[in-house]
Amino acid sequence: MRRICGGHWLWPRAEENRLAVLPILMLPHPILRKRARKVRSIGASVLRLAHDMIDTLVDADGVGLAANQVGELQRIIVVRLPEEEPRIYINPEIVRREGEREVEEGCLSIPGYRGTITRSLWVTFGALDHTSQAVKLKAEGLLGQALEHEVDHLNGILYLDHLKSHDDLVKLESGDAGTDEADESEAAPDPEDLESPATMKIG
Repeated sequence: MRRICGGHWLWPRAEENRLAVLPILMLPHPILRKRARKVRSIGASVLRLAHDMIDTLVDADGVGLAANQVGELQRIIVVRLPEEEPRIYINPEIVRREGEREVEEGCLSIPGYRGTITRSLWVTFGALDHTSQAVKLKAEGLLGQALEHEVDHLNGILYLDHLKSHDDLVKLESGDAGTDEADESEAAPDPEDLESPATMKIG
């Protein structure tokens, strides 16, 4: 069965029962700080990567995932809102931001932590879908937050960079809602990885 993405049928897999869960890179892996490259052609390899990213996102129970989080420096993101089908966006960009709001944010590449940062009230977003058709939308709420978070990833930016202070980074205790069994022995992210003084597991 094909899945639906943003009102369009997703490209079908060659193997319908194939499931590919990719390793998610963790801070301080250097690829997380690199800018991803523009996708020049949306062929089978790009679509396969996008579908593998969806499998990985679903397995991690996250909201969004960027290609460099799985070691690929390509401008591809996938987003999955609660009770919605996953979306694939290629060469995404935030065209415009409106307003500000404080949100609590986490990241699949920085498990066991969350921080309060400032995101936009609304974003105007553009990308290509899996059929190479242009997509433009205006988003708020969790979708807007996820789009900002994932486009940041493609530019080598982490939500840590938006923290006003390192003190705003909170370690989650085991059993906290929205966490994946935070390990009490886990060390806090090295302050040197927080390049600026800057809970949903967005990506």
